[in-house]
Amino acid sequence: MRMGYRISLRLIAVTLIELAITVISLLSAFLLRFDLEIVPSFYNQLELSILVFSASKLFFCLVFGVHRYSFRFIAIQDISKLIQMQLCSCISSFFLILVGTSGFPRSIHVINLLLCVSFAVAIRAGSLFVRERRSRAANRGIAKKAVIYGAGSAGVGLLREICNNASLPFSVVGFIDDEDLDQGLVVHGRRVLGRGSDLEKLVTKHGIEMALIAIPSATNQQRLRVIENCHEAGIRCLIIPGMGEIIEGKGLARQLRDVAVEDLLGRSPVNLEQARILAKHSGKTVLVTGAAGSIGSELCRQIARFQPARIIGFDIAESPLFELQQEMLRLHCDVQFIAEIGTIRSEQRLAEVFAQHRPSIVYHSAAYKHVPLMEAHVFEAVENNVFGTLNVSLAAGRHGVEDFVMISSDKAVRPTNIMGATKRMAELIVRSISMGRTKFVSVRFGNVLGSNGSVIPIFKAQIARGGPITITHPEMKRYFMTIPEASQLVLQAATMGQGGEIFVLDMGEPVRILDLARNLIRLSGLKPDQDIRIEYSGTRPGEKLFEELLGNAENVLSTHHEKIKIFSGERQDWSTTERQLHQVQLHCAHRQLDQLILSMKDCVPEYSPSRILLGKALSRQESDFSLVDRQVTSIH
Repeated sequence: MRMGYRISLRLIAVTLIELAITVISLLSAFLLRFDLEIVPSFYNQLELSILVFSASKLFFCLVFGVHRYSFRFIAIQDISKLIQMQLCSCISSFFLILVGTSGFPRSIHVINLLLCVSFAVAIRAGSLFVRERRSRAANRGIAKKAVIYGAGSAGVGLLREICNNASLPFSVVGFIDDEDLDQGLVVHGRRVLGRGSDLEKLVTKHGIEMALIAIPSATNQQRLRVIENCHEAGIRCLIIPGMGEIIEGKGLARQLRDVAVEDLLGRSPVNLEQARILAKHSGKTVLVTGAAGSIGSELCRQIARFQPARIIGFDIAESPLFELQQEMLRLHCDVQFIAEIGTIRSEQRLAEVFAQHRPSIVYHSAAYKHVPLMEAHVFEAVENNVFGTLNVSLAAGRHGVEDFVMISSDKAVRPTNIMGATKRMAELIVRSISMGRTKFVSVRFGNVLGSNGSVIPIFKAQIARGGPITITHPEMKRYFMTIPEASQLVLQAATMGQGGEIFVLDMGEPVRILDLARNLIRLSGLKPDQDIRIEYSGTRPGEKLFEELLGNAENVLSTHHEKIKIFSGERQDWSTTERQLHQVQLHCAHRQLDQLILSMKDCVPEYSPSRILLGKALSRQESDFSLVDRQVTSIH
């Protein structure tokens, strides 16, 4: 009711304004035509023209819906529509007057058209100008002087929002753009003041306090250069996110946020085959092991988008699993989420869960992943990562699961640590096992930003304490991707598997950890090596300087998805894998570290144990020999 009233009121107001423009334009046209003095003999023609033009204008205002055009904004499309409306009105009035009377000066029609268009545009431009002045006055004293970095469509759109929204506390001084052709141009009333390299001088000259980065399509290198320019100039910067986020959002200004580490990776948006993923998951029961972890929990969130019947979250970590359950109830109340406590090392518990819920799809992400910790707890790593994966795989096959997807790691390639070796053994299990209709596949990728225990949260905590940031080696490099991106691509890979494949996700270019640390310090508003020191602690046991995604005996094959590839190599038969696993399990049960390492080498010939682990195995072997010797001596 109230909305209809407002529309009616607006229609009346806009129509009266257009009629007033028509009358004023006609009077002005007659005055201009007769040298500012209307001859009495033309009074009748003036009255007739006002009636005809007003009736015509009223009709075409309704036809073109002029009352719907905003007075707060003005665009080329709006001006084009206004011109079309005025042109139609004047042409129809011309023919009506031509039929109804003679001797009417034709120049009046041309002058009237020009004046009507000019007045209509001027009123709207004036309204916009007054609104902008009021916005500036309201923000005076609290608005921060800002420069928009990027004079493209996103930058202009951002400026318009700031000018028309009094709640945004920015006073835009001008633009910064690195394009040579844009230098000195005036864009939407603001001048392009210079390039990014000039920013430090411009800050001093114009008192700039903040930079608003509006280059959503920028590459990784361009973003890095822009952010470095802002930090060198000593000003805070906010950024408009990538195009994918802009499309989903409600406006550029609302999406302004602090620059995050993810912005420096230059990851392009993931294009998912939504229909295929929906067809795979819709109406199905999906089980996620390790559901309380970083990848597992994000998998649950992403799966919920594709209308499963229910999601079973399986994890041994009680509190994080409870928190995930509450989140899913709050954000995805239309999808049933069932939390199941248990460990993948328990065959009985897995059998209970599979028998009760009968999942169609299993995402196996439960694993121990911390490299130094697993070097110190070899038996636990093997029992969990290797035999836990075996338990889940066998349970999936026995209960007729359609698809089994295991989350692997780039550390499985030519492993130099226990964690990587166990993940490679898990890949071999999934690659060689064959049970009924179940399709077993693995998905391999590198580090994910922000996961539990990953480098970013550690660096942030060290910065919060005032430093120093500790890095193992200045040349250490790693592949990175975001948790949502990894999870989405895992779902995509699940639609492509036929059984036995190892899919690898496109990780882009490896990132030097030192550069990541320096950028994180800058994003915190501090300066590397001045405010926060960087120290080197040396590589840890089993750690490589460079991770790999391709093994010696593997060849990469493309898929129809640009970010997913398949590694093909010799596929080991299940009887061989089963025999090797039996030996590993035997040595693990008897806590024979040296024999366990040898049996793992038999499974994964490319595995190169760390010197510290080999020394530990040797010392334990000598200790065992010494114990036997003491027992023999005591008997004698």
